[in-house]
Amino acid sequence: MGALDLFDLTGRVAVVTGASSGLGAGFARTLAEAGATVYAAARRLDRLEELAREVPRIVPVRCDVTVAADRDALVERVVAESGRIDVLVNNAGRAGPPAAVEDTPEVFDSVLGLNLTAGFHLAVAVVDAVPEGSPLSIVNLGSVIGLVSTAPVGGASYAASKAAVTGLSRELAGQWGRRGVRVNTLVPGWFDTEMTDGLFTNEASANWVRRGTMLGRGGQEGEVDGALLFLASDASTYVTGQCLVVDGGWTAR
Repeated sequence: MGALDLFDLTGRVAVVTGASSGLGAGFARTLAEAGATVYAAARRLDRLEELAREVPRIVPVRCDVTVAADRDALVERVVAESGRIDVLVNNAGRAGPPAAVEDTPEVFDSVLGLNLTAGFHLAVAVVDAVPEGSPLSIVNLGSVIGLVSTAPVGGASYAASKAAVTGLSRELAGQWGRRGVRVNTLVPGWFDTEMTDGLFTNEASANWVRRGTMLGRGGQEGEVDGALLFLASDASTYVTGQCLVVDGGWTAR
Protein backbone atom coordinates (compact mmCIF):
# COMPACT_ATOMS: atom_id res chain seq x y z
CA MET A 1 0.00 0.00 0.00
CA GLY A 2 1.35 3.39 -1.01
CA ALA A 3 1.54 6.36 1.32
CA LEU A 4 -1.44 8.12 -0.25
CA ASP A 5 -3.48 4.91 -0.18
CA LEU A 6 -3.34 5.01 3.63
CA PHE A 7 -5.68 8.01 3.55
CA ASP A 8 -8.07 6.60 0.95
CA LEU A 9 -11.56 6.05 2.39
CA THR A 10 -13.18 4.66 -0.74
CA GLY A 11 -15.93 2.23 0.26
CA ARG A 12 -15.92 3.34 3.90
CA VAL A 13 -18.93 4.73 5.76
CA ALA A 14 -18.62 7.59 8.23
CA VAL A 15 -20.98 9.35 10.63
CA VAL A 16 -20.24 12.96 11.57
CA THR A 17 -22.38 14.74 14.15
CA GLY A 18 -22.68 18.50 14.42
CA ALA A 19 -22.05 18.63 10.68
CA SER A 20 -24.24 21.60 9.80
CA SER A 21 -21.54 24.23 10.34
CA GLY A 22 -18.00 24.98 11.47
CA LEU A 23 -15.48 22.21 11.93
CA GLY A 24 -18.16 19.52 11.57
CA ALA A 25 -19.07 20.62 8.06
CA GLY A 26 -15.38 20.61 7.17
CA PHE A 27 -14.95 17.12 8.61
CA ALA A 28 -17.87 15.78 6.57
CA ARG A 29 -16.51 17.40 3.42
CA THR A 30 -12.99 16.03 3.99
CA LEU A 31 -14.10 12.45 4.62
CA ALA A 32 -16.39 12.52 1.58
CA GLU A 33 -13.64 13.92 -0.63
CA ALA A 34 -11.39 11.08 0.60
CA GLY A 35 -13.95 8.62 -0.78
CA ALA A 36 -16.24 7.83 2.17
CA THR A 37 -20.01 7.89 2.21
CA VAL A 38 -20.68 10.38 5.00
CA TYR A 39 -23.87 10.54 7.01
CA ALA A 40 -23.85 14.16 8.13
CA ALA A 41 -26.04 14.55 11.20
CA ALA A 42 -27.29 17.69 12.92
CA ARG A 43 -30.52 19.42 13.92
CA ARG A 44 -30.45 21.94 11.06
CA LEU A 45 -31.44 19.79 8.08
CA ASP A 46 -31.50 22.71 5.64
CA ARG A 47 -27.79 23.34 6.14
CA LEU A 48 -27.00 19.66 5.78
CA GLU A 49 -28.95 19.48 2.54
CA GLU A 50 -27.04 22.48 1.21
CA LEU A 51 -23.76 20.75 2.08
CA ALA A 52 -24.94 17.55 0.39
CA ARG A 53 -25.72 19.47 -2.81
CA GLU A 54 -22.15 20.77 -2.85
CA VAL A 55 -20.34 17.55 -1.96
CA PRO A 56 -21.03 14.11 -3.45
CA ARG A 57 -21.40 11.16 -1.05
CA ILE A 58 -22.78 13.26 1.81
CA VAL A 59 -26.11 12.01 3.16
CA PRO A 60 -27.95 14.57 5.31
CA VAL A 61 -29.72 13.27 8.43
CA ARG A 62 -31.65 15.38 10.88
CA CYS A 63 -30.61 14.21 14.35
CA ASP A 64 -30.58 15.68 17.85
CA VAL A 65 -27.90 13.54 19.48
CA THR A 66 -29.18 14.38 22.96
CA VAL A 67 -32.35 12.41 22.15
CA ALA A 68 -31.93 8.64 22.49
CA ALA A 69 -34.51 7.89 19.80
CA ASP A 70 -32.68 10.13 17.33
CA ARG A 71 -29.35 8.43 18.07
CA ASP A 72 -30.87 4.98 17.61
CA ALA A 73 -32.60 6.02 14.39
CA LEU A 74 -29.33 7.44 13.00
CA VAL A 75 -27.38 4.24 13.64
CA GLU A 76 -30.22 2.04 12.36
CA ARG A 77 -30.50 4.04 9.15
CA VAL A 78 -26.78 3.95 8.41
CA VAL A 79 -26.56 0.20 9.00
CA ALA A 80 -29.74 -0.49 7.01
CA GLU A 81 -28.59 1.57 4.01
CA SER A 82 -24.85 0.89 4.04
CA GLY A 83 -24.41 -2.32 6.01
CA ARG A 84 -21.44 -0.93 7.92
CA ILE A 85 -19.97 1.94 9.93
CA ASP A 86 -16.22 2.52 9.74
CA VAL A 87 -15.84 5.97 11.28
CA LEU A 88 -17.73 7.92 13.94
CA VAL A 89 -16.86 11.56 14.55
CA ASN A 90 -18.50 12.87 17.73
CA ASN A 91 -18.32 16.56 16.92
CA ALA A 92 -21.67 17.94 18.13
CA GLY A 93 -21.20 20.37 20.99
CA ARG A 94 -21.88 23.81 22.37
CA ALA A 95 -20.34 26.34 24.71
CA GLY A 96 -21.58 27.42 28.11
CA PRO A 97 -21.33 30.80 29.84
CA PRO A 98 -17.77 32.08 30.45
CA ALA A 99 -18.46 33.05 34.08
CA ALA A 100 -18.72 30.16 36.55
CA VAL A 101 -21.33 32.01 38.63
CA GLU A 102 -23.61 31.97 35.59
CA ASP A 103 -23.13 28.24 35.01
CA THR A 104 -26.30 27.12 36.75
CA PRO A 105 -26.85 23.42 37.50
CA GLU A 106 -29.31 23.25 34.61
CA VAL A 107 -26.88 24.84 32.14
CA PHE A 108 -23.97 22.75 33.39
CA ASP A 109 -25.92 19.51 32.97
CA SER A 110 -27.13 20.58 29.52
CA VAL A 111 -23.61 21.31 28.25
CA LEU A 112 -22.26 18.01 29.56
CA GLY A 113 -25.31 16.24 28.15
CA LEU A 114 -24.47 17.34 24.63
CA ASN A 115 -20.68 17.55 24.70
CA LEU A 116 -20.03 14.35 26.65
CA THR A 117 -22.98 12.09 27.43
CA ALA A 118 -24.61 12.09 23.98
CA GLY A 119 -21.37 11.22 22.22
CA PHE A 120 -20.70 8.40 24.67
CA HIS A 121 -24.09 6.82 24.11
CA LEU A 122 -23.81 7.21 20.33
CA ALA A 123 -20.42 5.50 20.44
CA VAL A 124 -21.93 2.62 22.41
CA ALA A 125 -24.77 2.31 19.90
CA VAL A 126 -22.34 2.24 16.98
CA VAL A 127 -20.08 -0.35 18.62
CA ASP A 128 -23.13 -2.51 19.35
CA ALA A 129 -24.12 -2.30 15.67
CA VAL A 130 -20.69 -3.22 14.29
CA PRO A 131 -19.63 -6.89 14.23
CA GLU A 132 -16.83 -7.65 16.66
CA GLY A 133 -13.48 -7.55 14.88
CA SER A 134 -14.63 -5.01 12.28
CA PRO A 135 -12.25 -2.03 12.24
CA LEU A 136 -13.88 1.10 13.60
CA SER A 137 -12.35 4.50 14.30
CA ILE A 138 -14.11 6.77 16.78
CA VAL A 139 -12.90 10.37 16.94
CA ASN A 140 -14.19 12.45 19.84
CA LEU A 141 -13.79 16.22 19.69
CA GLY A 142 -11.99 17.80 22.60
CA SER A 143 -10.72 21.35 23.02
CA VAL A 144 -7.69 23.20 24.34
CA ILE A 145 -10.14 24.52 26.93
CA GLY A 146 -10.26 20.97 28.30
CA LEU A 147 -6.45 20.81 28.59
CA VAL A 148 -5.51 24.19 30.08
CA SER A 149 -7.30 27.14 31.61
CA THR A 150 -8.16 29.74 28.99
CA ALA A 151 -9.94 32.16 31.31
CA PRO A 152 -11.61 34.54 30.70
CA VAL A 153 -12.65 32.57 27.60
CA GLY A 154 -14.10 29.09 27.94
CA GLY A 155 -16.32 28.43 30.92
CA ALA A 156 -16.57 25.79 33.62
CA SER A 157 -19.14 23.50 32.01
CA TYR A 158 -17.40 23.55 28.63
CA ALA A 159 -13.97 22.95 30.16
CA ALA A 160 -15.30 20.10 32.30
CA SER A 161 -17.04 18.46 29.35
CA LYS A 162 -14.01 18.62 27.09
CA ALA A 163 -11.59 17.41 29.77
CA ALA A 164 -13.96 14.49 30.36
CA VAL A 165 -14.02 13.68 26.63
CA THR A 166 -10.26 13.07 26.73
CA GLY A 167 -10.56 10.71 29.71
CA LEU A 168 -13.55 8.96 28.18
CA SER A 169 -11.68 8.34 24.93
CA ARG A 170 -8.78 6.70 26.78
CA GLU A 171 -11.14 4.46 28.73
CA LEU A 172 -13.13 3.39 25.67
CA ALA A 173 -9.89 2.74 23.77
CA GLY A 174 -8.85 0.41 26.57
CA GLN A 175 -12.17 -1.40 26.74
CA TRP A 176 -12.72 -1.81 23.00
CA GLY A 177 -9.21 -2.10 21.57
CA ARG A 178 -9.16 -5.88 21.37
CA ARG A 179 -12.34 -5.94 19.33
CA GLY A 180 -10.84 -3.69 16.65
CA VAL A 181 -12.17 -0.32 17.80
CA ARG A 182 -9.82 2.66 18.01
CA VAL A 183 -10.86 5.72 20.03
CA ASN A 184 -8.95 9.00 19.95
CA THR A 185 -9.51 12.63 20.89
CA LEU A 186 -8.97 15.40 18.35
CA VAL A 187 -8.23 18.70 20.11
CA PRO A 188 -8.57 21.87 18.02
CA GLY A 189 -7.24 25.20 19.18
CA TRP A 190 -8.77 28.56 18.27
CA PHE A 191 -10.63 28.44 14.96
CA ASP A 192 -13.03 31.05 13.57
CA THR A 193 -16.31 29.11 13.70
CA GLU A 194 -19.90 29.69 14.72
CA MET A 195 -19.06 28.57 18.28
CA THR A 196 -16.26 31.16 18.60
CA ASP A 197 -18.39 33.93 17.11
CA GLY A 198 -16.87 37.30 17.97
CA LEU A 199 -13.47 35.98 19.05
CA PHE A 200 -11.70 37.02 15.87
CA THR A 201 -13.82 40.05 14.97
CA ASN A 202 -12.95 41.71 18.29
CA GLU A 203 -9.44 43.12 18.06
CA ALA A 204 -8.67 42.61 21.75
CA SER A 205 -9.59 38.93 21.75
CA ALA A 206 -7.96 38.37 18.34
CA ASN A 207 -4.72 39.82 19.73
CA TRP A 208 -5.08 37.55 22.77
CA VAL A 209 -5.15 34.53 20.46
CA ARG A 210 -2.17 35.78 18.44
CA ARG A 211 -0.10 36.46 21.57
CA GLY A 212 -0.78 33.05 23.10
CA THR A 213 -0.21 30.94 19.97
CA MET A 214 3.31 30.02 18.86
CA LEU A 215 2.38 30.55 15.21
CA GLY A 216 0.99 33.97 16.06
CA ARG A 217 -2.49 33.40 14.62
CA GLY A 218 -5.68 31.45 14.93
CA GLY A 219 -6.38 28.30 12.97
CA GLN A 220 -7.49 28.69 9.37
CA GLU A 221 -10.17 26.78 7.49
CA GLY A 222 -9.10 23.22 6.77
CA GLU A 223 -6.09 23.16 9.10
CA VAL A 224 -7.61 20.58 11.43
CA ASP A 225 -9.10 18.42 8.65
CA GLY A 226 -5.84 16.61 7.88
CA ALA A 227 -5.58 15.46 11.50
CA LEU A 228 -9.15 14.19 11.36
CA LEU A 229 -8.44 12.27 8.14
CA PHE A 230 -5.34 10.75 9.75
CA LEU A 231 -7.33 9.45 12.72
CA ALA A 232 -10.19 8.21 10.53
CA SER A 233 -8.05 6.37 7.99
CA ASP A 234 -5.60 3.46 7.79
CA ALA A 235 -2.79 5.96 8.33
CA SER A 236 -3.44 5.59 12.08
CA THR A 237 -4.27 1.91 12.51
CA TYR A 238 -1.82 1.65 15.44
CA VAL A 239 -3.01 4.83 17.15
CA THR A 240 -5.60 4.64 19.93
CA GLY A 241 -6.28 6.26 23.26
CA GLN A 242 -4.40 9.36 22.14
CA CYS A 243 -5.04 13.08 22.20
CA LEU A 244 -4.05 14.80 18.95
CA VAL A 245 -3.73 18.57 19.50
CA VAL A 246 -4.00 20.97 16.57
CA ASP A 247 -3.61 24.36 18.22
CA GLY A 248 -0.67 26.22 16.65
CA GLY A 249 1.33 25.66 19.82
CA TRP A 250 -1.17 27.19 22.27
CA THR A 251 -0.84 24.42 24.88
CA ALA A 252 2.92 23.91 24.36
CA ARG A 253 3.90 27.12 26.14
